[in-house]
Amino acid sequence: MSIVLSVNISKIKGISKKPVEKATAIKNYGIFGDAHAFIGSTRQISLLNFIEIGEFDKNLPFGIFAENITISGISSEYISIGSILKIGNVIIKITQIGKTCHSACNIKKILGSCIMPQKGIFGVILNGGIIRPQMFIEVLNGKYFLCK
Repeated sequence: MSIVLSVNISKIKGISKKPVEKATAIKNYGIFGDAHAFIGSTRQISLLNFIEIGEFDKNLPFGIFAENITISGISSEYISIGSILKIGNVIIKITQIGKTCHSACNIKKILGSCIMPQKGIFGVILNGGIIRPQMFIEVLNGKYFLCK
């Protein structure tokens, strides 16, 4: 079973995001109030599996790698570009796995490394709605294998 562990936002790019009680995902825009949200972006929302965070350091807080959604059950290794995820009414199309690292990123300065360039899952919002922790994540199509 795949679930949302944490929903995280930041108004500034390049820093860790802070957990929030809920977030509003807006179609073709991103998470309301988040620095990475803008019309036309191919990385309107980011997801990261907590297992991969734990492999880096089990004591790190949610949002430390600037992920919008910290998840359990879906790994970047087992999902493909074009996959469609559903969280409540929110529909996300996966557009990218990994990203180019910003050399001046505060996260890299603080932790010495970042896992988003290899493990981050990025997508666009096809249908908006509210995302809260403990919501289930459904994969509607695409290559997908549940990870432990």
